[in-house]
Amino acid sequence: MKTEPSENIVRIKGILKLTEEQRDELRKLAATPDRDIDTSDIPEITDFSGFEVGKFYRPIKETVTVRLDSDVLHWLKQGGKGYQSRLNAILRKEMKAQPNNRKAA
Repeated sequence: MKTEPSENIVRIKGILKLTEEQRDELRKLAATPDRDIDTSDIPEITDFSGFEVGKFYRPIKETVTVRLDSDVLHWLKQGGKGYQSRLNAILRKEMKAQPNNRKAA
């Protein structure tokens, strides 16, 4: 369900900008000691066995220039939008398949 943004929120180039009132509220919340925060409606998690480490990890992207053979580029682009992501996935799969599983520098 898509909701309309509140009328007191200002959007600048796709980024939400907080109003001064909202900033004041956040400052007050940040200054509140943990012991004063009511967490009675939030269940405490004690069993972390079902958690996935790195599930939401997104590596930082870098802009690079790569020279590819034209037939390889054509093949990648045949799948439509997202050919750079497909290239990245192919390279990541190959990187993980390497015996020493080198991490990026």
